[in-house]
Amino acid sequence: MKGFEAPATPPGPMPAGALIAFTVALSLATFMEVLDTSIANVAIPTIAGNLAVSANQGTWVISSYGLAAAIVVPLTGWIAKRLGEVRTFIYSVILFTIASALCGLATSLPMLVAFRFLQGLVSGPMVPLSQALLLANYPPQKRGMAMAIWAMTVVVAPICGPLLGGYITDNMSWPWIFYINAPIGILSAIVTYALLRKRESATEKKPIDAVGLILLVLGVGALQLMLDNGNDLDWFGSPVIVGLCVTTVVALTFLVAWELTDEHPIVDLTLFVKRNFRYGVIAMAVGFMSFFAMTVLFPLWLQTVMGYTPTWAGIATSPVGIFALLLSPIIGRNINRLDLRMLASVSFVVFAITAYWFSTFTLETSLSLVYLPRLIQGIAVACFFVPINQIIMSGIQPNKLAAASGLSNFFRTLSGSLGTAIVVTLWDHRTHVHTVRLAENLTTNGVASLDYLSRLQNLGMSTDKAYAQVQNVIQAQSAMMATSDVFWGISIVFLLLIGLLWLTKPPFGAAMAGGGH
Repeated sequence: MKGFEAPATPPGPMPAGALIAFTVALSLATFMEVLDTSIANVAIPTIAGNLAVSANQGTWVISSYGLAAAIVVPLTGWIAKRLGEVRTFIYSVILFTIASALCGLATSLPMLVAFRFLQGLVSGPMVPLSQALLLANYPPQKRGMAMAIWAMTVVVAPICGPLLGGYITDNMSWPWIFYINAPIGILSAIVTYALLRKRESATEKKPIDAVGLILLVLGVGALQLMLDNGNDLDWFGSPVIVGLCVTTVVALTFLVAWELTDEHPIVDLTLFVKRNFRYGVIAMAVGFMSFFAMTVLFPLWLQTVMGYTPTWAGIATSPVGIFALLLSPIIGRNINRLDLRMLASVSFVVFAITAYWFSTFTLETSLSLVYLPRLIQGIAVACFFVPINQIIMSGIQPNKLAAASGLSNFFRTLSGSLGTAIVVTLWDHRTHVHTVRLAENLTTNGVASLDYLSRLQNLGMSTDKAYAQVQNVIQAQSAMMATSDVFWGISIVFLLLIGLLWLTKPPFGAAMAGGGH
């Protein structure tokens, strides 16, 4: 594509109007990509029904996207070095828009899975490069605000996904969850090209690290497949999962060894030499894993235990975005005046408190009580994403912003998959444990059991129906107790993470050369 030029001298600051338009364009692209990680989730039963496949087969619509994106995200730095950051971002947006339209046109599950895999492949650079381009084109004193805007889109999009996906599926038809990307993608690409084509980054024609690429695809691909299918296949009771695990360990071990010794590595692992990047990424990954685990478990509990519809579960989940939207710009404007470690520590404390609050819920908890901790959790979200991203990117040289953003976003994406796998497995396991324990107390000669069964029969139930009702009560109570166990465990993880934050060291100015070791 002609017209992209790297400036001979550092470009001057953008006019205010152009900066706003550029920010909106990048934010829309980020929102669109992150939205597509969750928008299809609630539509899977409908899509599966329309394409005449089972709901379990339909989940490949989600898995294929996550698998492809996980492979490409860490390659962002290398791709951007070859093509230029602006050109790579615009190509990615255009191809993502085309792939989205193809998903909507799919007439069979194999077609849809293939197009979703393509969509995931081309989406990889979008989120990391939106972050890198914001940092590269904002004045240093306003980069905190840029990170706040970027973080808002990353946080709010997964919340909007189930709501928007459910509404479109119920009121239109499932292809429109993909078609809506077309106007957003076209607008984002046009505005970004118009404003940034003269601000292209320098490129380097480095040789392709074929060995590193193969190891990355094998290791990350096997890991993602293992996480997506582990719970359904009974984890290490399945030879498939064992095989995927062995492939993951061997491939990623060789990948690390190879990339640290190769002259032109496809993934720049030397970034972890920097103290703030190293500890910041760990805190981001584990913190996001715990937050995402709550985000997955919360609507799952509401729908399977409390009897909420998908729409009402989405409504109950959504208040977390209110404070996140309100506070993120304020934190961004004042980020240079704040101790980011303290701010992130406050975030983890609030996360821990709200997770413990969730653990106190019962089957009688009302919707109004469900809203409140989810609303307060928005404070933690605002105090988490903006400071942690600033810590991660501090001390990173401008020419490594794309690589650093790609690598940190890879761990964020992967930690979301890991959080989902862990929380679903733990929840199932704890539910089974509590079911066995409660069932042990149900004896044919027990006074309490006989009294409860008698009362049910007095209401007109037959003996079989009375026993079935007792089983339903046991199952509901077991799932509720399991939910409490998991939320309690998540609260402990957040408290333990606070110490990790204080291993980072100021200054935390974004994209400042040197420092951070």
